[in-house]
Amino acid sequence: MRHFQTCLAAALVTLAYPNITSGQAPLTAPPSAGVLPPKPGAVVVHAAKHATLQEAFDAVPDGGGVVLLPPGNFEITQPLRVKTSETRIVGAGAATCIINKNDKGEPALIIRPANLDTDKKAVLWRVQLADFRIMGQEKSGDGIVAEKVQEIYLEGMSVDHHGGNGLSLLQCFEDARVADCIFTYNKTNGINIFDCHDIVVNANHFEENQDALRCVDSFNLCMNGNNIDDHLRHGVIIENTYGSVVSGNMIEECNGTALILDRDCYGITLSANVIAHHLEGGIDLRDAHGCGVSANTFTIAHKFSVRVSKDSGRNTISANNFCNTYIGGGKDKRPAEGKTPMSIDEGTGVLLEGAEFCSITGNTFSGLSTAAIWSISPCRGLVVSSNVATDCGRKLPKDSKWIALDDAKASVVKDNVME
Repeated sequence: MRHFQTCLAAALVTLAYPNITSGQAPLTAPPSAGVLPPKPGAVVVHAAKHATLQEAFDAVPDGGGVVLLPPGNFEITQPLRVKTSETRIVGAGAATCIINKNDKGEPALIIRPANLDTDKKAVLWRVQLADFRIMGQEKSGDGIVAEKVQEIYLEGMSVDHHGGNGLSLLQCFEDARVADCIFTYNKTNGINIFDCHDIVVNANHFEENQDALRCVDSFNLCMNGNNIDDHLRHGVIIENTYGSVVSGNMIEECNGTALILDRDCYGITLSANVIAHHLEGGIDLRDAHGCGVSANTFTIAHKFSVRVSKDSGRNTISANNFCNTYIGGGKDKRPAEGKTPMSIDEGTGVLLEGAEFCSITGNTFSGLSTAAIWSISPCRGLVVSSNVATDCGRKLPKDSKWIALDDAKASVVKDNVME
């Protein structure tokens, strides 16, 4: 039967394209394949045929084109500049490495309209970077600075060891996309976003930057499926941004806090993230309203798993799991004491510092050193219901309350299971 199907498929291909014989690729595609002539003015630039990388970038005309980078290490002392729209720069993977030797804090690569200083409305469109590495050092600046570039797209890039940010997106207002890249050992942020809109940051790796990602004065950030590990300060910082989603990320081992919303954030969903092993906390709603915190897993957060400040309100915290390293059978995976905070068992709950009009429902709290939910400043308008708590308050005085909200006004605390 399989032999018959193979012969039939071959016969159908031969009938459709009679010039193709078995084992031979066609020299030209048939008209129905949609092959079009190159865009007028667009070119293919082989960087290996030019004296410098900058010369290769300058060879791209206004009509755009593709620059093919060969394997090799390419040392630079001044920023490389890309000034044309419709331009794609492609390397040979990590074998293509641009090394920034500049010691005056300048970036490795700047993507920016050539006339931006004289025309504030100038923009570039559809610049793409793919499959090469940009490496800096402590005295260099950012790895990549993109300013006023619409529909910028980075894929498969390695950006590491820079004295500033790995990637800065500045007023790249329309549809910035960063996917399948790795940002490591940068002295500031892995990605720094300022005044952008409809930003997609998906399936990237962030390791040992100061902070993984900072998004400021923007909206519609879509950050999903990223792996964020071992950061020297915080994981994700979002300020003055709305209408965004941060979901399905793994955020582990920050010396500060995993995820911070600050400075007039609203309408943001933080969902289905694994937030593990943070010396300070998990999610910190410093100045956030109308946000949802749901279906996240918090473990080994040392001071709090979720904190809601007096400047935050109207938020929902539901269906999350707050836990320690318990693995069943009366056993914790990590010891109660250790040489470093990162080496010990820990679990914390929800800390409220004067929060207003929040619902905290349907969560599970277990194995916590703290109470499940507690306040240190008077709160108002809370609904705390249908939560499950067990084995909480391990480091609290005996008989301490696991839901400690006695000072909350105009609030409902009921139907919680505590065992």
